[in-house]
This record gives sequence, structure tokens and C-alpha cells, in this order.
Amino acid sequence: MKRIVILIVLVAIAGVAGVVRSSVKSVSELRGLVSHRNATDVRQEIRQTYELAPGARVEITGLNGAVNIETSDTKTAEIYIERTASCQEALDRRKVTIDADANGLRIRGDKADDAGFFSRLFGGSASERATLKLPRQIALTAKGVNGAFITSDIDGAVEVTGVNGRVQVGSAVGSATFKGINGNIVVGLKTLDQQGVTLRGINGNIELQLAADVNADFDAHGMNGRVISDLPGVQIDREKRGNYWARIGTGGAGVSAKGINGNIRITRGSVQTATSAATQN
Repeated sequence: MKRIVILIVLVAIAGVAGVVRSSVKSVSELRGLVSHRNATDVRQEIRQTYELAPGARVEITGLNGAVNIETSDTKTAEIYIERTASCQEALDRRKVTIDADANGLRIRGDKADDAGFFSRLFGGSASERATLKLPRQIALTAKGVNGAFITSDIDGAVEVTGVNGRVQVGSAVGSATFKGINGNIVVGLKTLDQQGVTLRGINGNIELQLAADVNADFDAHGMNGRVISDLPGVQIDREKRGNYWARIGTGGAGVSAKGINGNIRITRGSVQTATSAATQN
């Protein structure tokens, strides 16, 4: 009787193993079918040039990769985007659209809606790496970037939201907004207007590099970290755990921080150029 029981158990184990092997083989075959058995990455380059008026608005949304921006005293915007994917089908499932006029430039990454379930599951996804040469006199907005976002000086407002990577801004003028960033932030601020600086939902350390004549009132709530000032004559007051306040210069424009998981350092000085910083990624 004992031998019969052992034999039944062995047969059952063998049956389960056969099912597992069959399932693994089926998934492997399906993956190969969807990806057309193409193991070599495919590549596409996008190169475009536009003329922008001073103060034009530049919007970058939905890119799956790093963005590096170099600015200068020019009216010409030069765009270079390198797209890569495991196969042509994966590259085709994502679209990068660019449209522009004198007052604005819009670069947007979109996913195609007609891809089947198994194509999305096993076919991989395309990624982009954008290198832009832009006029310095612009207003810059970036949303939903999956990678580092680095730009040199901007003579206008900057808004960066939903970025999964390090953010570095050489300098901004007027106002700066950062929300939903999963990475460290370094930003220079030449001047502040009434809108000031807004920091919300940052998972990383923040360095605010202020010009010598910037005056502001700093206010932070719900911080999981410290606030440190390297500026002479500026003392950080801690009202209670997670809440900080400070007056910078004569006060004025607001620098508001909330929901920060990291430290904030207020200092002076220049940051690296976008080109040198990009070589570290």
C-alpha cells in the first residue's frame, strides 16, 4: 500500500512539472511571436529647427527618457530626439509629436491606443533622449518626464511636474514651480515675482541657489528632513516638527514647501552647466 501511495505522488509531481514546462514554453513562444524575434534595438532620430519670439512658451510632456536643454542668446530652437525600442512595433506604439509657432513650442510623447494587450505586455516600450538648444528668453514647462531633466539658464518662469529623475535648473526668473518630483532638485533663482517658488511632493533633497538681491519669506510644512541656510544673516526658525520659517533679506515673495521627503538647503553660487551635468548621468 505504501508503495502505491509513493507511486501516485511521483506521478502527480511529474504531471505538475510537465504543466509548468509547457506553460513556460508557451509564454516564451508568445513573447517571441509578439516581438517578432528581433533582439536588436531599432532607432529613430528626430531633428527639427524653429524660430521663436522672445518670451515664447516651451512645453515638454510625456517623454520616456532624459531631457537636456542648453540655452543661449538666440531665437532659434534646435531639437534632437533619439528614440530607441526593442523592435519596430514597440517604436510605432509610441508617438512623439512636435508643433510650434513663433509664440510656442510643444513636444509631446503619446502612447498609441490601438496596441493589443499582449503587445503591450511582451512587446517592450520605446524610450526617448531629448537634447534641445533653445533661446534663453522663454517660459519653460515640463510634465511627466521619466528621466533626468536638466536645463541651463532660463530668463523666464519654470514649471516642472511629475518627473522621475534628477531636476537641475541653472536659473529661473520670476517664479519656479516643482511638484511630484522623484529625485534631487538644484535650482538657481535670479529674481522672484509675487508667485515666488512652490515646492510640493518632492522625494529628494532640494538646493535653492539665490542671487544676492533676492528677498523672500520661506515657509515649509510637513517636512521629513531639515532646512539649512548658508546665507549670512538668515536664521531658520523651527516652529514644530516638520515646520520651518525664515526671512531672506527684507522678505517679500513666498518660497513655499510642503510634503518634502528630504533636506532643503538655501545657498548662493552657480550650478554646473547643463552639458557638464548631463555627462554624469
